[in-house]
Amino acid sequence: MRLVVATCQVDYVGRLTAHLPMAPRLLLVKADGSVSVHADDRAYKPLNWMTPPCTLTESDHPEEEAHRLWVVENKAGEQLRITVREIHHDSHHELGVDPGLVKDGVEAHLQELLAEHIDTLGEGYSLIRREYMTAIGPVDILGRDADGASVAVEIKRRGEIDGVEQLTRYLELLNRDPLLAPVTGVFAAQVIKPQARTLAEDRGIRCVTLDYDSLRGIESTDLRLF
Repeated sequence: MRLVVATCQVDYVGRLTAHLPMAPRLLLVKADGSVSVHADDRAYKPLNWMTPPCTLTESDHPEEEAHRLWVVENKAGEQLRITVREIHHDSHHELGVDPGLVKDGVEAHLQELLAEHIDTLGEGYSLIRREYMTAIGPVDILGRDADGASVAVEIKRRGEIDGVEQLTRYLELLNRDPLLAPVTGVFAAQVIKPQARTLAEDRGIRCVTLDYDSLRGIESTDLRLF
């Protein structure tokens, strides 16, 4: 991983355009090829980024004397153009292979049960596979809906905003694959926080509340009339 703190300007050129004026920022270059631009706020979310596969080239700026130009380009020809005026810090760190996120027993079992009972998500749903690997980690479940369209499912015991953000990143990457696109998202959890539900629905992600006992085939002990 390369960490660069620099005074820079960032321009994104592609399906849309975005501009960040000259200011001090953190540039994060990961071993997977991704490049992201961060400010000193917004928690972990970058101001702009390019996900792999992409290439990074560095050169003297053709128009700005004493400036460097970073060009990050993906296969679609979209570019993240970073004009670097001054570098304050530049370091490389070998992190090695990450062991990955270890889910607690309930989340792991929920994933297994939902894969076995994929029709919990709706009539006609089918399973493609569990732990579908992407460049940024595994999607809990990849399936198809009744119309045959791809669906990515993120499973949590407690559904919070960070889970929605995680699924959003998966969807952005999966929808770049012409063999899968269009891919919609389902955020499934035993309990979903109101803020997470609002964010998910705003992004077109469907929320599903899971009943752990029902998935295990255990009848509810709650009193009922019928």
